[in-house]
Amino acid sequence: MADPAVASGGSLNAGARGSGGKAATSPAENYHLARRRTLQVVVSALLTECGFESAEKAAVETLTEMMQSYITEIGRCAKAYCEHTARSIPTLSDTVVTLIEMGFNAETLPVYAKRSQRMVITAPPVTNPPVTPKALSAGQKRTHPAYIPSHFPEFPDPHTYIKTPTFREPVSDYQVVREKAASQRRDVERALTRFMAKTGETQSLFKDDITAFPLIAAQPTTIPYLSALLPSELELQTLEETDSSEQDDQTDSENTAGNVISDDPGADKENSMLPPSGVVPSAKASEDNVIDNPYLRPVKKPKVRRKK
Repeated sequence: MADPAVASGGSLNAGARGSGGKAATSPAENYHLARRRTLQVVVSALLTECGFESAEKAAVETLTEMMQSYITEIGRCAKAYCEHTARSIPTLSDTVVTLIEMGFNAETLPVYAKRSQRMVITAPPVTNPPVTPKALSAGQKRTHPAYIPSHFPEFPDPHTYIKTPTFREPVSDYQVVREKAASQRRDVERALTRFMAKTGETQSLFKDDITAFPLIAAQPTTIPYLSALLPSELELQTLEETDSSEQDDQTDSENTAGNVISDDPGADKENSMLPPSGVVPSAKASEDNVIDNPYLRPVKKPKVRRKK
């Protein structure tokens, strides 16, 4: 009977070469493929121990994937327990706790390792791990001081915390600043024009190709001169500020006049002119509630400064 481990290993090696049509050339791919082939040989050996004489390639691949996922989960959990205790290298206790957490009975491992029908597999060929690209070199990497234990993580690369001063002065030339502002304004206008052309109705200069040189469609209004007659927001704000200042002046003058009249002994005479109920007529009250319309205001003459 042919050894299924050797048979499966040879067939899987051939499949690895012919699956993509090209052999793996990068060191990282070679490294991972070598570890994957070792797991496939282990799975084939375990199948032989269990009494199987042959196995399909898909079944071997599925069992290899399950074993790889199981070992990866053990390593991930052991690393998490190790970092939880402020260490960087996992120990045997971390692995035991991980196995217990995953529901595996760790006490059965020594008995299983000393079984009589086990198959010994040769060690995989030595392959160099993939070289990680070097980070930006800046300054000297610091080592741990005496008061920091050696099992603590190392310091990060110096370029992550070294301050790099910049000696570039800000541009203050008037011409350069104006050119930059003009280019930014032009870019904003161009972006807004493109946005309106894509979201709204457009017109084209050419009848054959509508998409060439699209123009924003003009929307005619029923009263085209209305926008020219309506005051702008700036004018309304100026008018409101002017009205508020005039009302304040008028209130101050009324308060001053009221104080003067109250001191006059003839104030009782003016009070006698009010109606018996002491209520102002409704006609006068309605005048105070009139809506302030800018078109109904009196014309303000411009102030002309006389030359001295």
